[in-house]
Amino acid sequence: MDEKKFIVETSAHHIHVTKETLEKLFGEGFELEKKKMLSQPGQYASNQRLDVIYHASVKNRVTGEIEKKDFCLKNLSILGPVRKFNQVEISMTEARSLKADVPVRESGDIKGSCPCTLVNPLNGNKVDIEEGMIIAKRHIHMTTEDAKRFNVSSGDIVCVKINSGSGREAILGDVVIRVSDNFSLAMHIDTDESNAVGGKATGVFGEIVDIKI
Repeated sequence: MDEKKFIVETSAHHIHVTKETLEKLFGEGFELEKKKMLSQPGQYASNQRLDVIYHASVKNRVTGEIEKKDFCLKNLSILGPVRKFNQVEISMTEARSLKADVPVRESGDIKGSCPCTLVNPLNGNKVDIEEGMIIAKRHIHMTTEDAKRFNVSSGDIVCVKINSGSGREAILGDVVIRVSDNFSLAMHIDTDESNAVGGKATGVFGEIVDIKI
């Protein structure tokens, strides 16, 4: 692969949970079961899945009154290992289907973000989280050596030309650089962004371009 390019992966909706939340949902001492390893070292998709409920305030079309109504996303994978905070990552399309005001944030920046309820569909156990539902800001994982090679620093915002081979190539702005020697070089976009550029399971590449948006 061209040394100026990097793989672009689609990150579908998923959930990160704390050990405490995991045990409340699945039982004391429960541990996630690994289904498959992910591209980032040590990260994996588990066999465990949850439903996400958002308690929305909506206007009744007949009476005009504001009513409380629950909207649900089903079957979101829990990624492991457990973390120090709960986080739900969804797309903007999904946020609209929930009637929820979900902010675009970097992973880990959850203060004041959207609340929701996590539900284990196998036993009905629920956990309310006061914050943690976000739309993940598109980003590129890099090691320190990668950052030197691309002449960028952690936190930089860049534009990336996406080549999917689909005839729907595009340039995406507001891509944040995330640098750690625990990372592996890859760009992550969500399902909305992937569909917009004709993404597929493999063979999608990106290249940082010097364009200001």
